[in-house]
Amino acid sequence: MLRPLENLFNPADHPDLLVGLGAPDDAAVYRLDDERALIVTTDFFTPIVDDAYEYGAIAAANALSDVYAMGGRPLLALNIAAFPADLPPDLLGEVLRGAAEKVREAGAVIAGGHTIQDKEPKVGLAVVGLAHPDKLLTKAGAQPGDALILTKPLGTGTITTAAKNDRAEAAHLAEAVGWMSRLNRTASEAALAAGARAATDITGFGFLGHASEVSEASQVTLRVSFDAVPFISGVEGYAKAWIFPGGSAANKQAFEALVRFEEGIGDGEQMLLFDAQTSGGLLVCVPPGQVDAFSAVMASSGAPWWQVGEVLPRGEQGILVTR
Repeated sequence: MLRPLENLFNPADHPDLLVGLGAPDDAAVYRLDDERALIVTTDFFTPIVDDAYEYGAIAAANALSDVYAMGGRPLLALNIAAFPADLPPDLLGEVLRGAAEKVREAGAVIAGGHTIQDKEPKVGLAVVGLAHPDKLLTKAGAQPGDALILTKPLGTGTITTAAKNDRAEAAHLAEAVGWMSRLNRTASEAALAAGARAATDITGFGFLGHASEVSEASQVTLRVSFDAVPFISGVEGYAKAWIFPGGSAANKQAFEALVRFEEGIGDGEQMLLFDAQTSGGLLVCVPPGQVDAFSAVMASSGAPWWQVGEVLPRGEQGILVTR
C-alpha cells in the first residue's frame, strides 16, 4: 500500500530526519541540534474497555509509549477523537479527562487537538517528545550479548477480547487495565541509564511481532525463554478456550516464518506470544554487565521487570523460543 510513496522523499535531502524514511521504528525523530532531537508520533484506537475514563487513560499511555520506546520524554500532546453524535457529551468528557490526567502524569501537556463525528469512537494522541540524538533507542541497536528485558506482562489482547464476550473475570480485567494504564517512563529511563541502544514497545503486533522487528533491524537472533515470560493472571485459561482478537491470528500469519519454537510449546502458548497487545511494556536490549544498572532505576520506582532471554549472533531465524 505504501510502495507508491517510497520515492517521494529522498533521505539524502533530509539529513536531520534521523528516524522516519528508512527502517520503520516506533516514532519519527528529527535532529534540532547536537543536543536535541524531536520525537513525533501518533496513535489512536477504538474502545477496548467499557469505562470511559479508563479508555482515555489507556489510549494516552499507549500513544505516549512510542516516545518512551525511542528514549525520549514527552513534551506536549494533541487529542485525536472521533465520537458518535448520539452519545452523551459528558461521556467524551470522561474519555478526554482520562487521557489528560495520564498526560499530566507523564509531565507533558495537552495543547489542543481535533475531534470529528463518527459512528464508532476512536481516541488517541499525537505526541511530541525530546531526546538526545546520540542516546536514541531504536530497533536497530541490539547487539549479541545483550539481555532481553520485558517491563509489562502479556495478555491484554486475550483478556479484553474475553471481556467483550462477557467471559472475563472482573479481577483479570482490572489487572489488565492497570497494566495498560501504566506509563513506560521508568522503563525508558532505566534503559538509558543502562546504556541500552535498542528498545521497542509491545503493542498491536504482539510480543513476537515486535521482537521480530528488532531482530530484523539489528540482524541478530533473539532467544526467548517461554517460562520466563510474564503473563497477566488468567490468560492461560482464555488461551485454552482460544479467546484471541483477530489481530493475534494476523500476527501469527505475518511473523511465524521468522520464529522457531522448541518442541513442547503448545499452540495456545505460541498464540499468547503472538497476541495483539494494547499499551504493553518495553522490550529492552540491555548491554552485558548493565542489568544491575537497569534494575536499580526500576527498583527506585517500584517498577517490575523480567529478563526473558538474550541476544545472539544472527542465526537461521530471527527468534528462538525455548523453555
